[in-house]
Amino acid sequence: MHHTSLIALLVGGFVLAFVFGAVAQRFRLPPLLGYLLAGVAVGPFTPGFVGDSALAPQLAEIGVILLMFGVGLHFSLADLMKVKNIALPGAVVQIAVATAMGWGLARWLGWSDMAGLIFGLALSVASTVVLLRALEERRLVDTTRGQIAVGWLIVEDIAMVLALVLLPALAGDASAGEPKPLWQALLLTLAKVGAFVAFMLIVGRRVIPWLLDRIVRMANRELFTLCVLAIALGVAFGSAALFGVSFALGAFFAGMVLNESEFSHQAANETLPLRDAFAVLFFVSVGMLLDPMILVERPVEVVVTTLIIILGKSVAAYGIVRAFGRDNNTALLIAASLAQIGEFSFILATLGLQLKVLPKDGQDLVLAGAIISIVVNPFLFAVLDRRKARRDARARAQADAVAPLPADIAGHVLVVGYGRVGRELAPLLSSLGMTAVVVDADSHRSDEARADGYLAVTGNGADVRTLREAHVDNAGFAIVAVPTALEAGAVADCMRKQSPGITIIGRAHTEDGASHLISNGADAAVIAEKELAHSIIAMIEATPARRGGKPLPPALGVAG
Repeated sequence: MHHTSLIALLVGGFVLAFVFGAVAQRFRLPPLLGYLLAGVAVGPFTPGFVGDSALAPQLAEIGVILLMFGVGLHFSLADLMKVKNIALPGAVVQIAVATAMGWGLARWLGWSDMAGLIFGLALSVASTVVLLRALEERRLVDTTRGQIAVGWLIVEDIAMVLALVLLPALAGDASAGEPKPLWQALLLTLAKVGAFVAFMLIVGRRVIPWLLDRIVRMANRELFTLCVLAIALGVAFGSAALFGVSFALGAFFAGMVLNESEFSHQAANETLPLRDAFAVLFFVSVGMLLDPMILVERPVEVVVTTLIIILGKSVAAYGIVRAFGRDNNTALLIAASLAQIGEFSFILATLGLQLKVLPKDGQDLVLAGAIISIVVNPFLFAVLDRRKARRDARARAQADAVAPLPADIAGHVLVVGYGRVGRELAPLLSSLGMTAVVVDADSHRSDEARADGYLAVTGNGADVRTLREAHVDNAGFAIVAVPTALEAGAVADCMRKQSPGITIIGRAHTEDGASHLISNGADAAVIAEKELAHSIIAMIEATPARRGGKPLPPALGVAG
């Protein structure tokens, strides 16, 4: 056979990842454990086929680019600014604490201060792929907790870009004993990052949506997919080549700018298969780097390194989030999200070797810690999932203590979400003589609905048990008033399966959000901005122009 190393790596990586991943899933273990073992199998430290270890990290980097691009498609600048007060100081303090712990271990092992600094930094930064996969699997990216985690990740990314620029100068100081203009390197890097962000916000947010709109008008799906990939990969590569920022950061901003286009949801769907495929290659490439003998030769050092990553970082992150006044659930999620290391850790360890500062054992310990922490991380999230299930069960038990809905209730309207929209809908439905039944996962909101005189059920609208308790099979209508598109789509899908004849109306902010709702079973979706525009025009048509100082009459619910 005539083959290239690229084809051999892709075939070997995907086939073995599928086999080992399926076996892991069969034994109820995380599939990524199988992906890592596939990497070990094709790595240079085990017999048999050996993949090209130079190509694997590059293919994995494509996965990181596409993954961060996808996150940017669900993230806006407003979301980023909303969490900056906790993500920025929190990430900085957490990096400092983890770096100090890594430095302490390095000094205990007899390494230099510079080696300790690089080793500590490598242990302080979480893996983009692992963190985002965990959030996406639980549909948490669009939540406040998920936004804090992503914002934290972005700050870590920027900090590591600065570290990669400054470490060579610091290493030069340590080896030559000559002062280097570190302030110049820092100032230049900050200027480049600032220039890139300004360029994307001023130029990118105009050019990228405009370009995608022109391609959509061509009505060619193949060109649309190609355009999305060209934007993601092109901006990521250009940001690294021209501005010196990381591929991941460049891709994130490309997605965030594209988020302003009404076709962002379609763009996310088109790139999803590639994101999943190259994310698998990331785990395979990590497995290829591990020499299993380090687990036998340096077990104590491996255990201590892993404890710093899983326990030390998590405790620090938990304490920081709680110190900022966030609830216990948010603190636990951030702690679990950061209890692993990944791609930037490998880059920092490799740089330390190139600078002849970090010993080879340091890189091996970073790799071993990464492998173990990546394997353990899904189990940490599983613990949180079980904790959430127990909490939901207690909430359901408390709800059961409340008088259940009448057994013969029928023709009622389910209002899922008792937020700003739900609070307006319930009295309007009552004024029409219709029975409103509020469904909300927050027990405080469902209690408020009962206090306001409405029937209410506490529970997730996408949970079959909650919908049965709300007698969805006898309901005439359902109004999905939750703000996030992903959650609303899940609610509509579950409702449609439980009650095929119910009429479901959803709330959306964009055309893509409306399409997502309808594709998941909703009969119709109301786009708030469009309805606002129609209402204003209707008021103008129904009201004569102001004459003689006579004001327009006030609209319903709006001050005149």
